[in-house]
Amino acid sequence: MTHAPHPESSAEFRLGYRVTDLTIGHVVADKAARHGDKPYLSCLADGRSFTFGDMDRLSNRLANSLLAVGLTQGAHVAVMLENCPEQLLLYFALGKIGAVAVPINTAARGQLLQYYLTQSDAVAVITDSALLAHYAEVHPRLPNIRHVAVLAGTDLPPDATASLAGARLCTYASLLQGDDSPPGVAVKFSDLAFLLYTSGTTGPSKAIMFTHAYALLYGIDQAENYGIFDDDVVHVCLPLFHANGLLSHCYGALVAGAGVALSRRFSASNFWREVRESGATVLSLLGSMANIMWSLPPSEMDTQHRVRQATIAPVPSARSDFEKRFGLRIISTYGLTDYGLGAIFNLDAPPSKLGSAGRPRRGMQLRVVDDNDMPLPPGEVGEIVMRSDWPWNTALGYYKMPEATLAARRNFWFHTGDRGRMDEDGYLFFADRKKDAIRRRGENISAFEVEQA
Repeated sequence: MTHAPHPESSAEFRLGYRVTDLTIGHVVADKAARHGDKPYLSCLADGRSFTFGDMDRLSNRLANSLLAVGLTQGAHVAVMLENCPEQLLLYFALGKIGAVAVPINTAARGQLLQYYLTQSDAVAVITDSALLAHYAEVHPRLPNIRHVAVLAGTDLPPDATASLAGARLCTYASLLQGDDSPPGVAVKFSDLAFLLYTSGTTGPSKAIMFTHAYALLYGIDQAENYGIFDDDVVHVCLPLFHANGLLSHCYGALVAGAGVALSRRFSASNFWREVRESGATVLSLLGSMANIMWSLPPSEMDTQHRVRQATIAPVPSARSDFEKRFGLRIISTYGLTDYGLGAIFNLDAPPSKLGSAGRPRRGMQLRVVDDNDMPLPPGEVGEIVMRSDWPWNTALGYYKMPEATLAARRNFWFHTGDRGRMDEDGYLFFADRKKDAIRRRGENISAFEVEQA
């Protein structure tokens, strides 16, 4: 299908929105007004479906209830959930009241979980009954946590009150009893919306500060540069506690008026069945995921789907054969949660450059430098650095880590810690990480955090 291009972007206007109007509450309400009864979110685990109107109305209820229990503008709220519609609704609701959402990796335990909740200054935790025991282990060492909400039907687990002494407890179901009307909190595009933890290398994770504008621009970058349109369905199996699944794909679909097919998690055995049954047209495979899919025995069902493009990073060595076998086009990217989308390889890029991460996108400069920050000529490997030409299109820095923020942005360039090279045509080729990190299914895990697990 041929699509008309998205509106021309600029520093001030993106995907039809003035950048200074980009708040989560405004965009959710605007999409509900435009698309009302159109499906936005399909939960593949249980078949539930939510329209754009549902997402606006239900997040209003949650927002008003959160205000009623005492979570006000500026409160930091940790959300520790597996992929589910409730998680996305909570992020919309927290955005509407100007609270700061802190997505927590569901694999975090013990000292690492305590670190996330302490370093982020969280005053509330929202989790489910399956993960509650892991939180309860560290609760006695978290005196600042005043509220705990549990996704657990209509009743709290029997031992919850005893194990969570000092916190006000409630269920997610009770939060859904709030009023449908907008909460009426004045939120600005420059207000903090998320603290998203990225992997550390020599130390614990850093919390990246996302404004409302940057969170939405993260999705707008995806929609604009890779062509997500209102008739697309984006399959999401990456965890929503990371920017790729949450912001690139769920928020990318939101701003484009597209649909989301939300999977609980990546499963090689169920992947293509989910993609076929959901009618997905766009998907993403990071890290080893593409190699896992390639290693499965070929099947006549490999091309029985509607997918037109798949974001794959890194691009597999058998890239042309991968496209032929699975009947799709590979697109790729280079970017960091810490700073933003840097390079794009989309469907307009020449096939001869497949294997690269593409060229710098509009509004972003990329350079390869030596250890003294001096630019290197094409073909030479050095550190990849980035710089945005457009305001509000990057993170604010690392929360409560000013030294790390300044070190990463020295000489007015963001230092990625990745090594790569640029060819004569300006295409970026990733080489490796400068620092030691472990990669698991698209997620960087620091050696420090492995030791703490």
